[in-house]
Amino acid sequence: MVEFFHNGECNKYGGGASTRELGASVGVAALVVAVLGIGTLVSALPAGSLVAAVGERRGLVVAGLVEAVAMLVALVAGEVWQLVAAVLVIGSASAVFGLARQAYLTDAVPVRLRARALSTLGGVHRIGVFVGPLLGAAVIGAFGLRAVFVLAAAAALAGVVLVLATRDLTADHRAARAHLPRPRLRAVLADHRGALLTLGTGVMALAAARATRMSILPLWAEAIGLDAARTSLVFAVTGGVEMLLFYPAGAVMDRFGRVWTAVPTTLLLATGMLVLPLTGDLAGLTAVAVLMAVGNGLGSGIIMTLGADASPEVGRPQFLGGWRLMVEVGATGGPLLVSALAALASLAVAALAMGAVTLAGGAWLARWVPRFDPRARMRRGT
Repeated sequence: MVEFFHNGECNKYGGGASTRELGASVGVAALVVAVLGIGTLVSALPAGSLVAAVGERRGLVVAGLVEAVAMLVALVAGEVWQLVAAVLVIGSASAVFGLARQAYLTDAVPVRLRARALSTLGGVHRIGVFVGPLLGAAVIGAFGLRAVFVLAAAAALAGVVLVLATRDLTADHRAARAHLPRPRLRAVLADHRGALLTLGTGVMALAAARATRMSILPLWAEAIGLDAARTSLVFAVTGGVEMLLFYPAGAVMDRFGRVWTAVPTTLLLATGMLVLPLTGDLAGLTAVAVLMAVGNGLGSGIIMTLGADASPEVGRPQFLGGWRLMVEVGATGGPLLVSALAALASLAVAALAMGAVTLAGGAWLARWVPRFDPRARMRRGT
């Protein structure tokens, strides 16, 4: 439920549109939206150290409060640089929140239920992303563009209240580790570089595929002549498909193993990208978008689950900081690669190239995921 209130879609729209309201160009407005991702990327490692120092639950509270304050700064910003600074802080707070929620659930939930818990978290996030812009549109229509920041601040504060009102399920784990020295970030990353370079590389490719999907589908819709209304309809359909699949995805991972979700997810995303250049109308694009939505829905929570599986008991937040850095690099790099290839060659070439990258990532995950799966570890006695 906390995750429902914490999503950045209204923040992205409000930041870009508010920049235009302040008189900036479209390019500057796009840069302001990109700053949100930059803040998340550069804060991934510091977020791990912060959560390790203050704890997961306090990390959620701190991130929510900071984000709410930053939203209010964006509300009253009179210059573009002030809005940029506020959005950068929002991105950094999102990094802390995302890491703290993953570490908290990893500690709070038994291993046998881990995937279901984290896939549900991913599903609730999807619901929040779906509902957030709808609420934002209603608020903007009633009170004006800047009011979206008030809505986002209220949502962040609602998340903080929920955290404070909920019993701490990780108190026993924290007490059991209280006497242990807190490892340094560099030492944790060095000790577990094997997991980051093997499993993490595959996850980076998956994150790139997911982010690319969200950018390449609307670009292709525009290329084949679809208007914004029909493109929005396609995304509404795919959003509904994804929201139906998050719990079955977790159940499959817990019962049969993580690889039974990781590999189908990459295969379906890759297939969608490879056949996208063959579509030329609304029906074809919708079919491909639904195929990719099924893949993305089946992968609900997979990145968080794999990170939790690979993370150590001691130094988990620091490890997850490195894990999230790799995820953010993939999520940032995928759309950038599409932009570069589309400029140098064509959008069809970009889609084919990302399909090939995603297929390679799926093969890589097929090799490495079973080595870190808790079920396989129990069978090996490790």
